[in-house]
Amino acid sequence: MAEMEELSTAVERFADRLRAAPQSRLQRGAAAEGLALARELSRRAQRLEEPGTEPRTMPDAGVFAVADQLVVAGNDLAEILRTAPSGVPEGELDEAVREVREAQARSGL
Repeated sequence: MAEMEELSTAVERFADRLRAAPQSRLQRGAAAEGLALARELSRRAQRLEEPGTEPRTMPDAGVFAVADQLVVAGNDLAEILRTAPSGVPEGELDEAVREVREAQARSGL
């Protein structure tokens, strides 16, 4: 669906910038911002896919892995939103896209 493309594109853009960032920039907070976003997207996906269960926390795999973690979490959420039965909260996709853009802005990348 075209709507999911917006989320995937925003996630990929942020992940590409994380991958291109120098280690010093990642360590000054860009990686932490990316990981926090990946954890939030993962939590949202799990909440939709397994309602009523406690979401698992994405581990910190290090500053050089955060871009991949972000892509996995973003793609999982997009797929769940795309295939979810009716019952997905209104605005869930728009809110996720907004969060990605805001996290990227906070990261300084």
